[in-house]
Amino acid sequence: VPNANTIFINGAQNFGLSELHQMRGRVGRSQRKAFCYLLAPPFSTLTDDARRRLETLAYFSDLGSGFQIAMKDLDIRGAGNVLGGEQSGFITEIGFDMYQKILAEALQELKQNEYKDLFQDQQETKTLLVKECVLESDLEMRLPEEYVQADEERLLLYQNLSKCKTSTELEKFTTDLIDRFGTLPKVAKDLLDSVRLQQIAAALGFEKISLKMGKCIGTWTGDSTYFQSDTFMNMMQILHKNPKTRIDEKNGKARLVVQDVSTLKQALDLFSTLLPNKN
Repeated sequence: VPNANTIFINGAQNFGLSELHQMRGRVGRSQRKAFCYLLAPPFSTLTDDARRRLETLAYFSDLGSGFQIAMKDLDIRGAGNVLGGEQSGFITEIGFDMYQKILAEALQELKQNEYKDLFQDQQETKTLLVKECVLESDLEMRLPEEYVQADEERLLLYQNLSKCKTSTELEKFTTDLIDRFGTLPKVAKDLLDSVRLQQIAAALGFEKISLKMGKCIGTWTGDSTYFQSDTFMNMMQILHKNPKTRIDEKNGKARLVVQDVSTLKQALDLFSTLLPNKN
């Protein structure tokens, strides 16, 4: 009903939070202010969850509040008993993203140990990959406020960017970003290049990259089998020809140290040349 600007929801305490949010969005348009009335018994007679649902909906009434409501809904309902034990109780303490990361690492560990026979094919293709390469840098990398003005939108973009695990996903993210917000400023380009650098470095077996004070240091994974791999041997042949590189050891881990690398593009070009298909 395009011209409707008011909705009454009777027995609102019986609906889920997402249902209430969807129903109140059925009225009103950009040029028409709308009103949603939630009819419910006195709060003193409601369950704790029902009261929290109604309070959440009343508090998050601005346009674009769907993300906060979804997180509140998850907090109220919990994420369920995923692998045995009351896992959902920890989500509030550590955050949903961290919970997902810990869960993914636990599953990967089970695949590599107790149930490795069941995932033999997957392990053969992923043995040499680093799960995540950490990047430390003194360079400015961000989505500036003048480029993406809404704080909520920037947060969502950062979260989506962190989920880009392949070059294809990153390219799609970049294309969508330019399509929505226009030409990328330098700090935003550097942010995307930093993710691309992490992807390449992880594929090469680096678990950490430090880009500070005109010097790039890459720390290899501590897995001893990695140094017998074709990926590592291929890198050694390429690095042997570069006079600006040296290899040393710190805290029991081998490192690649490269001088005169002061920008993300230089670091990206360097690590791109180390890929097997680049030699």
